Amino acid sequence: MYQTIAVAQDARGVATVTLNRPDKHNAMSAEMIADLTNVASALGSDPAVRVVVLTGAGRSFCAGGDLRWMQGQMAADPGTRFAEARKLAEMLQALNQMPKPLIGAVQGNAFGGGVGLASVCDVAIGVQGLRMGLTETRLGLIPATIGPYVLARMGQAMARRVFMSARLFDADEAVTLGLLARVVAPEALAEAVEQEVLPYLSCAPGAVASAKALALSFGEAVDDATIDRTIAALVARWETDEAKEGVGAFFDKRKASWTL
Repeated sequence: MYQTIAVAQDARGVATVTLNRPDKHNAMSAEMIADLTNVASALGSDPAVRVVVLTGAGRSFCAGGDLRWMQGQMAADPGTRFAEARKLAEMLQALNQMPKPLIGAVQGNAFGGGVGLASVCDVAIGVQGLRMGLTETRLGLIPATIGPYVLARMGQAMARRVFMSARLFDADEAVTLGLLARVVAPEALAEAVEQEVLPYLSCAPGAVASAKALALSFGEAVDDATIDRTIAALVARWETDEAKEGVGAFFDKRKASWTL
């Protein structure tokens, strides 16, 4: 059913969604974007599902957007660029608004869009030794479609510490920034996630969904106008010489022209 994710559900109604491109560090391809959009809809509408856990296979949680996919958008016609950027934005919104608790089990590194995925979780737990970073500007890109969720998670003051610099930070700093709720040893991650899951199994599912929707409404809403603005910003950045140079340098295994 899904090409790039694995989905398992236990008898209690706890569904685990695993990003399953370990050889690519779970970078988000067009197929993964579609799979995550579809699974958010399927699990969100399934009355048997009580809680959703999001994690990754292999050493990385998610390395961000697949650069081959991005390179393809840079070479595409404007209509295709906008359509593909919208799919990415709508996937993040589908996960963010899914009427089920979404718990992130961040078992490895998370960069770029991977930070965005952690940010749309209601709570994210990370393991000791992982690194995170909004690495887009190093490639001549910007954290556009993930931006509203990152800002909602961190707040502007915290986000500005790391939003533009592409600086990597460890799990403890991710807690300080508000991205992770706590940090545990890798072998303790499953138990830590279980501790987050258990309280929900004593709650009325409809009340949980209503409470989540209410909580989202109290913050700055990620509405259609905001999403459109992030799409336009991403597409505009894809069209720049800097983006072409940064992504090209990555594939050429060389430093970008601006790197000192």
